[in-house]
This record gives sequence, structure tokens and C-alpha cells, in this order.
Amino acid sequence: MKAIEGGVCAPKGFRASGVAAGIKEGSTKKDCALVVSDNPCAVAGMFTTNVMKSPPVYRDQEVCERGRARAVFLNSGNANAATGVRGHQDMAATVDHVANALGVPAEEVCICSTGVIGVPLPMDRIAKGIDGSVDALSEEGSLDAATAIMTTDTEPKSHAVEIEVSGGTVRLGAIAKGAGMVSPKMATMICIITTDAAFESADDLRPLVADAVEHSFNRISIDNDMSTSDTVLVLANGASGTAPLVPESEDYEAFGAALKELSRHMAKWLVRDGEGATKFVEISVSGTATDDEAKTIARAIGNSQLCKIAFFGEDPNWGRFACAVGYAGVDFDPGALDIYLDGMKICDGGLAADYEESDAVAIMKQSEYQLRVSVGSGPGEATFWTSDLSHNYVSINADYRT
Repeated sequence: MKAIEGGVCAPKGFRASGVAAGIKEGSTKKDCALVVSDNPCAVAGMFTTNVMKSPPVYRDQEVCERGRARAVFLNSGNANAATGVRGHQDMAATVDHVANALGVPAEEVCICSTGVIGVPLPMDRIAKGIDGSVDALSEEGSLDAATAIMTTDTEPKSHAVEIEVSGGTVRLGAIAKGAGMVSPKMATMICIITTDAAFESADDLRPLVADAVEHSFNRISIDNDMSTSDTVLVLANGASGTAPLVPESEDYEAFGAALKELSRHMAKWLVRDGEGATKFVEISVSGTATDDEAKTIARAIGNSQLCKIAFFGEDPNWGRFACAVGYAGVDFDPGALDIYLDGMKICDGGLAADYEESDAVAIMKQSEYQLRVSVGSGPGEATFWTSDLSHNYVSINADYRT
């Protein structure tokens, strides 16, 4: 697998765009995006488990159940969540406008909205954004689309890779957004992934998407808040000309590995660009009875406000890490707890290890490092990625609407 240019337009048969429609009144930033395939696609997705799902999430779940899609329209600046009956009506009107403008079946149009919750969509500006996005569609449009879906992100996130399979080359591309309200239970933020790989049906694509999300977007936390709009969509149009990927074949497994690695790349990018983030911390947990137990412990550390504040303060207060391990809900022997910072042991058997405080501080002054936790000799293990909690995070979110 190698990185290539083009983002969601790197796979054959995809175009994208991003335009400014003023979704937030007075804004001149790009805020409407469109990703379109020349051919119908097999589609699979993962979504927020928040009870307050937005109408676009319900819509995309229905499309994914049918397993066929052609286009995704996205807007930033307004999440169209907690908007009642009108929100569903506005979403349906958006779908119809996109379908008519592209000349594709409405049943094959997905919608994603992100931004302020509880405010109805400005439909006149949405219509302007749809028309502008259709006119601007281009095989070089991935970066514009990635820019248009940004909210508090500081940079657009667009990436692509290619792999060799029997009969030729297959490409995968992605755009993503999400710098706050990120703590997944199924997926998180918004990520659109395209590929020119072929599948007989969405049934063969779904397990690969679920596995990729579980080991990427479901292993990150910025602020322990889960959005109403979390969506990951994968569209496969088969334009590579290679044979359909068949479960349990070598090519199928290779594609799954590439999808997982691309998803991990995007997920870690989101954490690095987290609201106010100054640290990127990889949390590695081992020694549990199962992988799920290890993930539970890693998530407890990654979501802990006190641990995240310690990361920001560059304070090797291992007691905070040990505390989070202890309340995670996983049974273990406290006398077997070891904690390391980049390979330096700071907790040995549940007690303070013999180390120099200044050396531990030096590690935590780095912008990226690993926190490794062992709770025994079991086979379970998991990796999780998190950011620190800074003064700037509070400022960004205190002023989010104003």
C-alpha cells in the first residue's frame, strides 16, 4: 500500500467539490461539499448511537440498508439536529434537489450535516450550495470538499492510498472532519471514503467497514462527547475494472487491511487536530483477559479529564492514570499494574517505580508519545488515541455560537 494524491477523487470515477453558500449568515468560508460517482456504488456506513440522531443520519442509515448510493452532499455550519419534523422535511427537500441537479435517483443520495445543533437549515442557502457544488464538480475537488466540511478543524483532511490486487490496482480515498465533540461508540465525526474496488453487493463491504471503524474511529477521543451527526460512509463503484472482492480471499483481506489503515490515518489526524490540542498520546493496554477489556481501560484513560489535563500540563502524575485504570470496570490485580511513558516505567506493580521525575517530564514535553499500561499476563490488548485538554479548548467551545 502506498499513499497517493487525490483524496476521494483518487479512485476512478469519482468527482468532488466544495463551495461557499453562507450557511452561517455572514460567513464566506466553503460550507457545502459534494462527492459523486459516475456509476452506482455499493455503500456501507457506521453511525452515531446518540439517541438525538440528526435527520441526515436516519436518511443515510436507510440508504446503507438498501446498499446502493451515487452521491453524498454535505454541509457545515448547521447540523440539522434537534430540528423536529421540519428537519426531516428539509433533509428530504435537500435530497430531492441534489437528485434532480445530478439526474440520479433520490434513493441513491446520502446527506451529511455538521455544525450548530437546534437551528433549522437555511434552505435558500442550501439550494445555492447544491447548485454551486454540482457546477464545481471536478476530479481535483477533494481538497475543496474537505475544506467545506470543516467546523473547528484547523486544516482540511484529505488522503488516498492504492494497493495491488489480482488483475490490477485499487484505490481508496477519504475526507474527514471532526475536532471536537469526539468520543465514539460506533463511529465518530464525518468521514467519506471512496474506492474503485468492486463488490458483488454491500453485504460483502459491510463487515470490512465495521472492522475498520472499530479499529480506528472507535479508538479515539478528544473530549468525551459524542455527536448527533457521527457518520462514516464507504462507497465502492468498481471502476478499477478488477474482479469483485470475495470474502475470505487474499484480495478481500488486503483491501480490508488497506481500508483499516486509511481509517486509522484519518482517525489519528483528527486527534492531532483536536480543538486546542497540543499533545497526541497513544494509549496501549495489554494483559487483560480480552481485547474488549483492554479497549475499555484505554478508553477510560483517554476520556479522563484529569489524565488529559496532566498531558497538557506535562505532569507525569501516574496516580491519575492508575485511577482511571481502576475505575474502568475491568477486574485485575492492582499489584500487577505497570505504567510506562515511551518505554520508561513510572509505575511498577501498582507502586511508584524508580525513575527520575525530570526524565518523565521531558517525555511528556514531546508533542507525541506513548502511554503503555499492563495489568497482567492475559492475551488482551488494545490501542487508543487521545489528545490533551487545554485552555484553548475551553475558549473555542465557550465561543462556539457567539
